[in-house]
Amino acid sequence: MWHNALVTRRAEAVHVAWIRRQYKGRVYRYPLLRRSYRENGKVKNQTLANLSHLPEETVELVRRSLAGEKFLAGQELHIRRSRPHGHVLAVAQTMRNLGIAELLDRAKSRQRDLVLALICARVVEPHSKLATTRSWGQSTLSSTFAVEDATVEEVYASLDWLLERQPAIERRLAKRHLGDGELVLYDLSSSYVEGRHCPLAKSGYSRDRKKGTLQVEYGLVTDGEGRPIAVEVVPGNTGDPKTVATQVEKIKKRFHLQGVILVGDRGMLTQARIEELRKEGGIDWISALRSPQIRALLDSGAIQMGLFDQRGLAEISHPDYPGERLVVCRNPDLAQERKRTREDLLQATEAKLQPILEAVANGRLKGAAKIGLRVGQVLNQYKVGKHFLVEITDHTLRLERDQVKISAEAELDGIYVIRTSVAPERLDTPSVVRTYKGLKHVEHAFRTWKGLDIQVRPIYHWSSARVKAHILLCMLAYDVRWHLERAWAPLLFRDEQPPLQDDPVAPARPSAAARRKASTQQLDDGSPVHSFPTLLRSLATICRNQVVPTGLPDESAFEITTEATELQARALTLAGVNLPAAWTQLRSLN
Repeated sequence: MWHNALVTRRAEAVHVAWIRRQYKGRVYRYPLLRRSYRENGKVKNQTLANLSHLPEETVELVRRSLAGEKFLAGQELHIRRSRPHGHVLAVAQTMRNLGIAELLDRAKSRQRDLVLALICARVVEPHSKLATTRSWGQSTLSSTFAVEDATVEEVYASLDWLLERQPAIERRLAKRHLGDGELVLYDLSSSYVEGRHCPLAKSGYSRDRKKGTLQVEYGLVTDGEGRPIAVEVVPGNTGDPKTVATQVEKIKKRFHLQGVILVGDRGMLTQARIEELRKEGGIDWISALRSPQIRALLDSGAIQMGLFDQRGLAEISHPDYPGERLVVCRNPDLAQERKRTREDLLQATEAKLQPILEAVANGRLKGAAKIGLRVGQVLNQYKVGKHFLVEITDHTLRLERDQVKISAEAELDGIYVIRTSVAPERLDTPSVVRTYKGLKHVEHAFRTWKGLDIQVRPIYHWSSARVKAHILLCMLAYDVRWHLERAWAPLLFRDEQPPLQDDPVAPARPSAAARRKASTQQLDDGSPVHSFPTLLRSLATICRNQVVPTGLPDESAFEITTEATELQARALTLAGVNLPAAWTQLRSLN
């Protein structure tokens, strides 16, 4: 026999009271059925029956029934529908904790609900906008945000609504995460676009390594820990340095911040951009020198290998960089990796050149132009043509490695130079290195966006406005994931408290706890360690089930939720979900 509790109108007057009496040193406990009423301003109780003759479990059923529960006995129950719920619950609660709704707009609206649902869907199971609307009902996502009846047209209109609010959203994020004098990280990436209709889609340097496709570029601003603040979408053929001025304007004029430190890579903060920052004032910067600039310092004697006898870094100054601090770093591990990579590329190039050499020697390939075209294609493939000496005639081809250039490049292996305008009393030398290496947070964001987690690409939208709204939506989804991933750190393959490295130049090492999780693939209690996607999939097995008793009208349908496992309960608790004392479920009362 199966039973389930349904909430009905509470019986206010009649209840079961357990009475305790002491007689001859013994305590007796017995249940009475009582009616409470008020007379002349006083609460009185009238005993209607003594229930001592009933079994205790029957008395409990009477008590619960009088308290408002309704019981079904002897009925066959059918699960009409079962929808995944736990993963939606975790993400939606994280969004509430972060105040994402208020971040979008302080007034509740249909458009806000739709955007909230799109953000949650982008974290839970990203699809195109059309596919998202088709899957509204496959989980509790649509009912959670009250968008069950949303159409594709409404979703597209909500993107337009979102884009209109981008300046206000970014100001609120900056107010939450940034202040005067704090770090601002900035980097640029690109993603390919399907079709040729979007005006922003242009041919350019593809970071997706997708040849022959149009793309858009987007610059991401984060705080020092990698929390997203703002994003800017530009045509796909825009040079990296050209995007810096817009971000500086945002920081100073829109966010009203002063004294911040802008961190960008050497392709972003070029010499020309740095000169512009100097003229603007109010913003310090940290960047790095390019290889030719490092070579010039090495040739002038400003950089000597003796600098690294004791430590992997040293601070110098040079008249070519007035008012700047130069931090020279040498990473032996990086040096070995670059040496190995260069040798692999040289050997791969030589292997591809060998058939050409044989064809020329056998007379099957003739003519300097034809030979040069074939050789050039191979040398350009791995970008190591500068390391070869090539002599071509109409009937001969001679190739050999240029050991002078190879040795000259090898001198720079593992060496990089960070340049900054930040005063020493504000950031000491090791802190300058750690701050520059903080760009890994933005790189991690781009990897997450482009992977299966957020799926920023491919981009299907035709209009520039929709593409910009799509990128903004992905940024907001990443913000939610950023916080949820850190909340779940105890359950994931990630470091809960990354240790501060004594040597900022050396590769970062995880803590002992993180290494133990990685090697054993188990938590301290023996349960398996999860990745973010597998933990979401585990939570998705918590379902909300719609149940109907046989022979009763549809109005008698009720919902029960799958009971959480220990792991699921812990994950939900870490996400800020207040679990009930007991999950509503079918119980056997036999």
